Amino acid sequence: MTDDIKKRIDIAAGRRAADLVLKNAKIVDVFSERIIEGDIAISNERIAAIGEYSGKEEVDLNGKYVAPGLIDGHVHIESSMVTPGQFAKAIVPHGTTSIIADPHEIANVCGLDGIEYILEESKDIPLDVFVMLPSCVPSTAFENSGAKLSAKELEKMIHIDRVLGLGELMDYPAIIGGNEEVLQKIKIAGNKMKDGHGPGIDGKDLNAYVTSGIKTEHECTTIEEMENRIRLGMYVLVREGSAARNLEVLTKGITKANLRRILFCTDDRHPEDILNDGHIDNNIRLAIKNGIDPISAIKVASLNAAECYRLYDRGAVAPGYMADLIVIDDIKKFNIEKVLKNGKIVAKNGKSLFKVKSKKDSKIMNTVNLKQIDKDMLKIKLSSGIVNVMRLIPHSLVTQKVVRKVDTEDSYFKYNHMLDILKLVVVERHKGTGNIGLGLVENFNLKDGAIASTVAHDSHNLIVVGDNDEDILLAIKELGEIGGGITICSKGKVLKSLPLPIGGLISDKALDEVSLQLKEMLKIAYGMGVNKDIDPFMTLAFLALPVIPELKLTDVGLFDVTKFDFIDISVKN
Repeated sequence: MTDDIKKRIDIAAGRRAADLVLKNAKIVDVFSERIIEGDIAISNERIAAIGEYSGKEEVDLNGKYVAPGLIDGHVHIESSMVTPGQFAKAIVPHGTTSIIADPHEIANVCGLDGIEYILEESKDIPLDVFVMLPSCVPSTAFENSGAKLSAKELEKMIHIDRVLGLGELMDYPAIIGGNEEVLQKIKIAGNKMKDGHGPGIDGKDLNAYVTSGIKTEHECTTIEEMENRIRLGMYVLVREGSAARNLEVLTKGITKANLRRILFCTDDRHPEDILNDGHIDNNIRLAIKNGIDPISAIKVASLNAAECYRLYDRGAVAPGYMADLIVIDDIKKFNIEKVLKNGKIVAKNGKSLFKVKSKKDSKIMNTVNLKQIDKDMLKIKLSSGIVNVMRLIPHSLVTQKVVRKVDTEDSYFKYNHMLDILKLVVVERHKGTGNIGLGLVENFNLKDGAIASTVAHDSHNLIVVGDNDEDILLAIKELGEIGGGITICSKGKVLKSLPLPIGGLISDKALDEVSLQLKEMLKIAYGMGVNKDIDPFMTLAFLALPVIPELKLTDVGLFDVTKFDFIDISVKN
């Protein structure tokens, strides 16, 4: 260690040649928000100096911009549907060199084995994967997951170096109510970071939430929510994912006064969106388009994220910092030409320059365990034709609770293809309990078929939407046979399936292969009438998450998030 420091000192003082020098760079100074012209001298994995230097290897940048590597402040790798290595191959060319990952998707299926898988698979790749331990497995007590992680279980992993703290605390009523089990989890995290997930909380409840030690929030959808949280000392992560896109609205509330409390994140981003639009670089481009100064946007995506998560050795182009760097041709268009990780060029012109390997782990395979299901189990008993329905809102994870009149036959729900009301089914798939939750959904618009997935946040039971019971049942059986994934069925036939054998969440294929299959499936889904203002697979995945308002469905039943309790489908007079 002291040898490394001595070497950097000698290079900085001009007594020794650097390992690598990036010559003639326009350096983005995120500390004073200006551009510095000069050379960047690199020693091993770190920046030794900035100024005029020579090196054993020199790369002339001819006046191109150099900025710090980008940091995703909150992401679920599993939402990309590929392994950590394949995820790195996709996002590193877009300039992301560090991520704060919350593996609560696979933890809900496989418990600590799932977290260990993410840590192990991300060890030897040119992307620093830091982990926040999942705090809510399951997310609430109102659903059944594949595992349950107590404070005692989490304590086994909290001291691992790459574990930065406690992941998003979604059960906000439990925190506000002072639930002892949740408070024990906060306690074992000690001085490490604690992530929030508290949409819509305000007033005294927000004070109660923040005083528990929670420091971040990525669920803000309005400027008022953002300002309220910053005022109480929180960091706000401006999210631009696949289903939830909050950046355009929230950037209008970013000012010079509050900029240092803002980070960028993607949260959940599908393969096609990464390949087409990028990763955190996409957040930066959109922020610039919406009026944020380019250097300020870069600062949000680098220094702010690093300091929030106490990663004080990255996030800036300065002596002693990690040589995680991106080379940009135009600071406003933000096209990334080169990416350096630990002082090595790992991507050029949108292509990764490294290979990754994936190991098979039996502990996270074969996770779909279904009890025998028949059509009678899918019937919805109604006391009247007036029902509570979940209405989808385009580009949002939030749903509306609406009341509608539907047809009935012998006191059971009857499909009416003149109405846009479909059946929604959640089947417990971890322990074969036979639990089935039944509900109704509006604004999905699917015709003559069913779409099913074992990606269903956060407990990841099997979720299926359809306009007839025959295709719903077929879709359930198909996912049981392929070991989890996504499938589309119509008129008694399986049209296409994407197997996700790792936890029922992750493919063992490359991201571009997964993206191609999803693209084909999207085309099929939209051809079956699915609302083009929603991503059918990402939207479906969030309809079982009972911590985002207003109405959701778990394997236990229909859940009113505003009341935080189950409700009947039938509306009582």
